[in-house]
Amino acid sequence: MKIALRGLTKRFGDHVVVDGATVEVGEGELFTLLGPSGCGKTTLLRLVAGFYRPDAGEVRFGEQRVDGLPAHARNIGMVFQNYALWPHMTVRANITYGLRLRRLPTVEIAERLERGLRQVNLTGLEDRYPGQLSGGQQQRVALARALVLNPDILLLDEPLSNLDAKIRVQVRSEIRLLQRALGITTIYVTHDQEEALSLSDRVAVMREGRIQQVAPPKVLYERPANRFVADFVGTNNFIPGVCRERREQCSVIETPLGPMVSRAGDDVPAGARCVLAIRPENLALGGAGDNVIDARVVVVSYLGSTLRYDLEAPAGVLLKVDVGDAWHHQPLAAGQPVRVSFPASVALTLPEA
Repeated sequence: MKIALRGLTKRFGDHVVVDGATVEVGEGELFTLLGPSGCGKTTLLRLVAGFYRPDAGEVRFGEQRVDGLPAHARNIGMVFQNYALWPHMTVRANITYGLRLRRLPTVEIAERLERGLRQVNLTGLEDRYPGQLSGGQQQRVALARALVLNPDILLLDEPLSNLDAKIRVQVRSEIRLLQRALGITTIYVTHDQEEALSLSDRVAVMREGRIQQVAPPKVLYERPANRFVADFVGTNNFIPGVCRERREQCSVIETPLGPMVSRAGDDVPAGARCVLAIRPENLALGGAGDNVIDARVVVVSYLGSTLRYDLEAPAGVLLKVDVGDAWHHQPLAAGQPVRVSFPASVALTLPEA
């Protein structure tokens, strides 16, 4: 089932929470709404679900316009952040609650329950209560409850935020495998950029109610549309400057650290103020490359698979450099001078704002 949001706007009083959101979700796609707390992503999901009525715009499921329909008439499955399980009901009763409201035959309810338990790896736990389950198991119950309704669309609102890190990684992998197996169109809300990149076919980054960029994870990470996206998705170094010369394949940027060469920015003409964005893993220790910077080690952080250096360059410019082979690398000491470099191909030129 395809989803189309066109000019969707929602206000609470004088505050515009969703501001003209326009996006299409393909059939069978796992599409993620990503952004900081308060950016409007959950409100946008609730507009799709039918929990809120938009002040402007429309929602379409396939060819049908549904923004005037109540939630129960949209054939969606919803998984909430806090699981929303009945504590006095067994797993069996929680999963089949919606089926019993629909007055389905007992045999069909039993068949759907069995299939739902199997899909989320909870077979044998149907007579337990939520309080007897781990957080990951409770989230699987909530997912099964949504799936047994045979929804056209699955909506997940920060479903993993209450789980610890290791279980969160495990459950998100299970969600992705299940979604692919079922081929169900899914909209997923999260503020966790790693979660969004690892799960999604495409991601929409939101800020203050507006969609900043929609792209597959690789494009989002390597070619962010603006500074906000570059800063929110992953870690970036930003060096301010002015575009002195725009060439076909590259730009020459005048910075506090001297002139530097970068990939040409689509929205940065000659004379415009801009920033260079360089990922920490694309900065190398040593002086070879199109751009070379002398700096001083401030902090060394061991991150397991990576060693991260926080460096101070002239003019108060701060840089982060990641060394991937931490096992064989001899760490530099705090205060030690160091030279770093990067090729023009890894430096993205973005508008200043």
